[in-house]
Amino acid sequence: MDPKKREALEAAGWKVGDAAEFLGLTEEEQQIVEFRLMVGRSVRRLRESHHLTQQQLAKRIGSSQSRIAKIEAASAEVSLDLMLRGFFSAGGRLTNLIPPRAVSEPKGTRPRP
Repeated sequence: MDPKKREALEAAGWKVGDAAEFLGLTEEEQQIVEFRLMVGRSVRRLRESHHLTQQQLAKRIGSSQSRIAKIEAASAEVSLDLMLRGFFSAGGRLTNLIPPRAVSEPKGTRPRP
């Protein structure tokens, strides 16, 4: 937000904050919301880059067009499991969501220096 606009709103008695503050979300809840948004946006971007309609992607995952629309909108009505199935079916890879260095190595292996 523009600092001058924020200052004017606060001077008029308005409280300025973000959605997490307004909803009283914990850090964990905020991270889940952000992850859902990231997956939903990625599904749409990937679907469009592969020239797929929502109906075509829905057929790939055995769901409906309206479910794909809800996935892309990061609706709380859609499970993360279904969102991730849509993401991977649209051509996404785990490294698109998690940088390679953040993925933990299998147990019993040592990290490389």
